[in-house]
Amino acid sequence: MAEDYYKTLGVNRDAGASDIQKAYFELARKYHPDLHPDDKNAKQKFQEVQRAFEVLSDPSKREMYDRYGSAFEQ
Repeated sequence: MAEDYYKTLGVNRDAGASDIQKAYFELARKYHPDLHPDDKNAKQKFQEVQRAFEVLSDPSKREMYDRYGSAFEQ
């Protein structure tokens, strides 16, 4: 199943760059593996949040993602 990066970060599709960055920082702090060494899912969640931020914070990648969905890199 394709991952929805907007859902991962908890922002709307029309969210601005500052909203995306704010959501990323909150979730990165929440799931950072160094801060939660006992949580086995923290690393996976942290990587998902990082990937979503990487795509949505870059205007060209975000445009391609919005146009083609999760298959935008293929």
